[in-house]
Amino acid sequence: MGDRSRVLIGRIGAPHGVRGEVLIQSYAEEPRAIGSYGPLESEDSKQRLEIKIVRETQKGLIARIVGIDDRNGAEALRGLALYVERSRLPAAAEGEFYRADLIGLRAIDSEGRTLGTIIAVDNYGAGDILELRVEGRNETELIPFTDAYVPALDLTAGTITIVLPVSVEAREEE
Repeated sequence: MGDRSRVLIGRIGAPHGVRGEVLIQSYAEEPRAIGSYGPLESEDSKQRLEIKIVRETQKGLIARIVGIDDRNGAEALRGLALYVERSRLPAAAEGEFYRADLIGLRAIDSEGRTLGTIIAVDNYGAGDILELRVEGRNETELIPFTDAYVPALDLTAGTITIVLPVSVEAREEE
């Protein structure tokens, strides 16, 4: 079920000013906590970044990256996903989970039939979206992560129950 040793904790956005500061979108429950987890890594683990939070804005956190002191250096980091070792995060409380826990789950319908596998969890601003790789097909479907479309989740069993949107069901019947 995917690599669970690291968790996506944020993403670097646009440079802020000319002295190397960047805007960071934090996925931590308490956004400023991203600065307390120690060095963060890029997805490929080739870059380790130490961030220092400068201030919080409505758009995200303004931060300095140790070793980056100009706009060009900050621009080179734009879009970089930031990962943290799961062991440095607090344990999820009863009934809670990290988004990373959903990746790799077997998606089933209400009758227990396999629909596919969850390959990503995204959020474009209007709520979490699950990306479902449909079994037997090379395409994916985007499913809103709401109670209406995801009535059950069983991390122990490794399954997530999904009610497919009508538009997806119609394509399935074709």
